[in-house]
Amino acid sequence: MTYGLYPNLDKPEATRISHELLGWLEQRGFRVMLPPAAATFLQREDLAREVGQWEESQAVLVLGGDGTLLNAAKQVAPFGVPVLGINLGRLGFLTELELDELYQELPALLRGEGMVEERMLLEAVLVRGGEAATPLLAMNDVVVAKGPFARLVHLEVRVNDFPVATYPADGIIVATATGSTAYSLSAGGPVISPAVEVLEVTPICPHTLQARSLVVGRDDRVSLRLLGNPPETLLTVDGQWGQQVQAGDRVEVARSSFPARLLRRHSWNFYAVLQRKLQEAGGGWRG
Repeated sequence: MTYGLYPNLDKPEATRISHELLGWLEQRGFRVMLPPAAATFLQREDLAREVGQWEESQAVLVLGGDGTLLNAAKQVAPFGVPVLGINLGRLGFLTELELDELYQELPALLRGEGMVEERMLLEAVLVRGGEAATPLLAMNDVVVAKGPFARLVHLEVRVNDFPVATYPADGIIVATATGSTAYSLSAGGPVISPAVEVLEVTPICPHTLQARSLVVGRDDRVSLRLLGNPPETLLTVDGQWGQQVQAGDRVEVARSSFPARLLRRHSWNFYAVLQRKLQEAGGGWRG
């Protein structure tokens, strides 16, 4: 069997754990693939292969936090390959295993005794002058927001081409249920169970008392159009990719044709994770 190993080598313990986990897998006869940069860093160039060619993987083991998992999951999602998150970060809403339980729980998961959870992905397209750019995948959110200047942006929100509202705000977040516990939560949006496939539209610091989050159906298409010409307005996808948005540009957001897949233990429970993580973050939730 073949597994991908996707480490975030910027994490303090990642180098040591990557070497350790790599040795553990190879001792058990598994074939391992590494992203080329990680293979060079770990001095295992023989295992280097572009992540976009990991379609033969049984699963991808991700060493890092939620951001690392987001990046890996989107790259292998078109192949239907599940990812297993091993938390080296802080909160870890999406990761499945903590370091202190890694080698206790990993053997059962590799034997196929876990489950695969599907998470909806978004596809975002920037349209300028009638020309559509390359679609981008988002697992958490698509955001159009102002730059460093203390000025509002005006964004028109349409759903299925019907004009719903125009928000004077710092920006707009279009999130999945997965992203409802990320930036959208910080902006006052509701927490949505990942079992519910919807798009959540949340204004960021809206300059109106009437603004509320809007939740639309999984097959609806949300369009954000920038009005006026505020400086340095940006489109960002999962906080990992950005491009400047100009007056008149539209950002079209819709459900992707394929989901991301997360490898889980059967005991995994979204509400237990939510309670624990919000307590750790000082959210004041109590069981």
